[in-house]
Amino acid sequence: HQGRGHVAAYLDAIRRLAPLVAAHRDAIDRERRLPDAVFAALATAGLFRLWLPRACGGPELDPLEFLEVVEAAAGLDGSIGWLVGNGGGMSRAGGYLARDVADEWFADERAFVVAATGAVGTAVVVEGGYRVTGRWPFGSGAHFGTRFMGLCAEPDAGAPALCCYMGASDVRVIDDWHVSGLRGTGSCDFAAEDVFVPAAHCHPFQPQPPAQPGLLYRMPQLSVFPWTVSVVPLGIARAAIGHAVGIANRKARQGNSLLLRDREVVQSEIGQADAVIRAARAFLAAAMSDLMAAVDVGGEPLLHARATFRQACSHAADSAVRTVDMLARAIGTASLFEENPFERCLRDVQAATRHVAMSPANYLLAGRVALGLEPVNDRF
Repeated sequence: HQGRGHVAAYLDAIRRLAPLVAAHRDAIDRERRLPDAVFAALATAGLFRLWLPRACGGPELDPLEFLEVVEAAAGLDGSIGWLVGNGGGMSRAGGYLARDVADEWFADERAFVVAATGAVGTAVVVEGGYRVTGRWPFGSGAHFGTRFMGLCAEPDAGAPALCCYMGASDVRVIDDWHVSGLRGTGSCDFAAEDVFVPAAHCHPFQPQPPAQPGLLYRMPQLSVFPWTVSVVPLGIARAAIGHAVGIANRKARQGNSLLLRDREVVQSEIGQADAVIRAARAFLAAAMSDLMAAVDVGGEPLLHARATFRQACSHAADSAVRTVDMLARAIGTASLFEENPFERCLRDVQAATRHVAMSPANYLLAGRVALGLEPVNDRF
């Protein structure tokens, strides 16, 4: 596959970034955003361009390749995985916009598209485009955004939802990201007041047809959005297993000279945790594969594939939390100390899995579809 060479290069770049990330780990938490040096290194490695179309000079990774790269980034740090998933995922904007617009935006190596769909702004039609007003929450990477995509609706209720891309100077970033987990994502609200957005900088939420022909750009947007974040908890959980193994190899219970690794209960917890996260990853990857195969089939196969995919997103999230909790129980109080990277995994996995893409409501959705009932989730 054309993307495999890119995947290997990205994985190698992520491994080489580990010392830099470790050196800035405290700053990531303290500043509630990535330090400039870390963001620049990620951008130089091309990790915010994963879904940029090949026609625009990007790698256009398929979703399973994307999973592999984002999972590895999340293994470095949950906040880094989250921003690579969001930024790399939003480079797919190049598949929906006119080629000249996409080329101009992504000529900048540090191009980063901040996207928010948790609220809907207003887009009033004017000559040449729209006047956009709104406030959108959870703008991950807001401090580094070169473009800000806010979901908007025209006052005419019959018009489709619009993705409106605004320049960094057109929006106001609101410093409200004071949280326990994923602190380094800087997922601040952003707002716009009567900003002119050219029509060429907007597209329907689900363009028909997209500007680029690849499968990625034909996939349902309400499936693609969840994928960019639902893969992150897997990487956090996998990193937690590694950190727990390291702790178990050097730590004994208080008052006992026996290392944790030599206790059968710890051995069992490590084995179970590994099995749980492997199974969750396999289900999520299989559900995405089925969804990709159903896109051009449509009808009932696509409906069921989309429902199963959303179910798999929630299952992966639940499995990641279960894995990290299981490991915390195995290593005891060591899981509480900030000096251990495991402690950050504990916080980050809880924050990541609160995203609506991984909501327990997805189980209800999958159950309804399996029973032949109509989906009731307006985000489906």
